[in-house]
Amino acid sequence: MSFKLFANYLSHSISKQRCFFIFFVLVSLPFLVFVLSIKYQKFDVHENTKPSWFEVIAQDFKSKTKIKIGLVDINPRSIGEQLDGNRSRVDIVPIHFDRVSENLKWSDFFPEWIDEEGKPDEPKCPNMPMPSLANYKDLDVVMAMVPCREESMEEKGIRDLFRLQVNLVVANLVVENKWKEKSESNGKDMYIVFVGSCGPMVEIFRCDDLLMHQGEYWVYKPDLNRLKQKTLMPVGSCQISPGYAESGKEIWRSYLSSLSKHNKKAPKLAYVTVLHSSEAYVCGAIALAQSILLTGKNSYIFQPIDLVLLADDSIGPKSMKGLRAAGWKIKRIQRIESPFAKKDAYNRWNYSKLRIWQLTMYDKIIFIDSDFLVLKNIDNFFFYPQLSAAPNEDVIFNSGLIVVEPSQCMFESMMNKTSKVKPYNGGDQGFLNEVFTWWHRLPSKLNYMKSFKQVGNNHKHEVPNDVYTLHYLGLKPWMCYRDYDCNWDMQGYDIFASDSANEVWWKVYDTMPKHLQSYCSLTKQSNERIVKNRKIARNAIFSDGHWRIEVKDPRRLNYID
Repeated sequence: MSFKLFANYLSHSISKQRCFFIFFVLVSLPFLVFVLSIKYQKFDVHENTKPSWFEVIAQDFKSKTKIKIGLVDINPRSIGEQLDGNRSRVDIVPIHFDRVSENLKWSDFFPEWIDEEGKPDEPKCPNMPMPSLANYKDLDVVMAMVPCREESMEEKGIRDLFRLQVNLVVANLVVENKWKEKSESNGKDMYIVFVGSCGPMVEIFRCDDLLMHQGEYWVYKPDLNRLKQKTLMPVGSCQISPGYAESGKEIWRSYLSSLSKHNKKAPKLAYVTVLHSSEAYVCGAIALAQSILLTGKNSYIFQPIDLVLLADDSIGPKSMKGLRAAGWKIKRIQRIESPFAKKDAYNRWNYSKLRIWQLTMYDKIIFIDSDFLVLKNIDNFFFYPQLSAAPNEDVIFNSGLIVVEPSQCMFESMMNKTSKVKPYNGGDQGFLNEVFTWWHRLPSKLNYMKSFKQVGNNHKHEVPNDVYTLHYLGLKPWMCYRDYDCNWDMQGYDIFASDSANEVWWKVYDTMPKHLQSYCSLTKQSNERIVKNRKIARNAIFSDGHWRIEVKDPRRLNYID
């Protein structure tokens, strides 16, 4: 090869290499800038910024040299790494406690039956270990890792004892640190930070107190009055909730006192019921209002208690007039369908009951189904926290009478779950028992269900004289002749039959003004059903013999269309 050719080849090769180098630099430059920016950002997070949850709480402690954070089931090193450049401002205190025994089950804390008449001081709940609270003073923040089985939340609530323990540990730490300071009106607020995709238990920590939710971090500033009362409740329904005179009254009076100091109004209270889908229960709602008014007013409640009825479009003008005359304040609602109820099921629209959480003009309500009568004053039970109820079966409560604290965000949270959570019965009771797995046991006599599956020697199905309310399961008294309980005439319904309960209902009916009694008239269709069932009972020679009773109820001759 000649020198000239070699020179040309070398010159061409160098040009190609130069072009390749320039091309490589141009392509690599954006990547290099990206890598450097990531490195810079990483450095910046650790050195110059705070985690978002820390920013929320730090602004309230600007004057403090150290912010004292108690850690519940969290590795201190992980929090130290998060705070990094702010570590000098924080004093981290690990909270030590024994884990609840793995041999215990949820049903041990929520048994179907307990001896409600036992001595009040007698322990009835298994041990749920708490930390030595006196060892953890002057905390500013409690931070906890929330145990979570997120896959189970889609269809049912979480019944996990360790999760409950962590939530109760946090609640007790907050109350122990701040309740005395609050009562002396010189204490700062306290913050809670929960870590975990599931968040804390809504039964203990209210969404109304949520300041921030970002990713797996939930920051709360709790209402100490409400949280204090939760810590006074038994750890489960294994023990009946303490009476107002032992705990609730003091808390309630403290609450009223704090309101008066800040020139705030006393809490608003209401008894609430719901009517939807038909007018079949209008008579029952009128009788319920009458029974509440007949029991008078408790001396511990100084403020008025409203009677509020939620009604959908199925309740017509005439019925509305009678309900108002009975004492109800009526609010119109749009009914809510139960996604898992069958099309023609009795509980298809029972999710309408969830509307009671929208009554945010009230601080606390006692919801009562319209097939109840109140026989003794129950105003004292306004002292109990959400969610308080009487037991039903297994680990669940009966939703016919419940103590509720209205909250719009709680309503919205429940509505977001309605299409996912599958209730055992397709109705509101099954749904609410998955939302509120931790609940407070009220006496069974506060919701005495007219059901006699196990009668023993009580073959006549007599109702005790000392019950607070009667819950009329089965066919309702206004759907029967007043002469006897027509549940006796239907096979399978005899467990709901009680002549003594039927007699109690008609005594309340007799106290109604005549114009209100007319709302309890029989229709032609309902009269024909009663006659048909009496004939079936007579032909089958039912052993109770109620089909032999001569009927004198004048309503059978004056039924309405």
